[in-house]
Amino acid sequence: MASSSDGRPIHDVFEAFRNELDEHNDRRERLIKASRDVTIASKRVIFLLHRIMNETNGDYGALSARAAREGYKKLRDIQALFKAMRPELEGDRFWRYQSNVSPGLQEYIEALSFTHYLEQGTLISYAGVQVSLSDATTGPVSFRNVHPSVCGFILSVNSSPVLAAWQYFTLPVSDYLLGVSDLTGELMRFAISAIAKRGGRTKASEVCAFVRSCKADFEAFTPHVRDLGKKQRVTSQSLQKIEDAAYAVAVRSSEYDLPPELLDDIVSRQVAGYGIGAGHDHHGSSRKRARPDDEGAYSD
Repeated sequence: MASSSDGRPIHDVFEAFRNELDEHNDRRERLIKASRDVTIASKRVIFLLHRIMNETNGDYGALSARAAREGYKKLRDIQALFKAMRPELEGDRFWRYQSNVSPGLQEYIEALSFTHYLEQGTLISYAGVQVSLSDATTGPVSFRNVHPSVCGFILSVNSSPVLAAWQYFTLPVSDYLLGVSDLTGELMRFAISAIAKRGGRTKASEVCAFVRSCKADFEAFTPHVRDLGKKQRVTSQSLQKIEDAAYAVAVRSSEYDLPPELLDDIVSRQVAGYGIGAGHDHHGSSRKRARPDDEGAYSD
């Protein structure tokens, strides 16, 4: 019987190859399924946030606080999915299977960053996302007082320095940038929905300035991160939609000397034509974004 260079029969060598390939394919399928579950759950969080913010009873402060509270509650379930994936991705395995888990990771970052924006009005940091994926996350996470130093995870939590030696899910910088870039599409929907409400025009202006700042800041990374240029083009479209709606509202507002209630009704009809769900979605595909009730998997 033929033998390999180390003295083992060729049959045994190929059997080892077969077992390794079977293990690889099984792990890959498990990770793809887990990433798909993360994507679906993250979309549910995003739809939940939009539903709460579109309610008419309550001011923006109260609605934002409730949306963030509910969002963090749902995100804890997603964080458990990442924790379950972690043993499959130990060591160098993560980079072998990165393409299989990236879609879910980016969708999670989008949902987390939207929740964070509603809570604090700022862009969540890379360290903030990483902390949310660590074992230290046991409840709703607020990153207002979390300031990582450049030397690993030495954190200042409520002004008290803490050395954090947690296990965490690997977070590539590229996935962080692509995930937070997707946030601009959700903010466009949020701004156009808000612009017709009383006080919403001010909020829409704030969102517009924030999206414009994000686009400018992300531009420097486009040569270094694959697909970020495509995301930037979609961000430009989202920004233009917000600016067009804000301009139309400003023009209509100057034409009428009406009580705020009637003016809000006119504005609502004016912005109805901006179709926040149609056309290019924030992932760059020419299709309509799924509504919360389009599929059972997406219903909350």
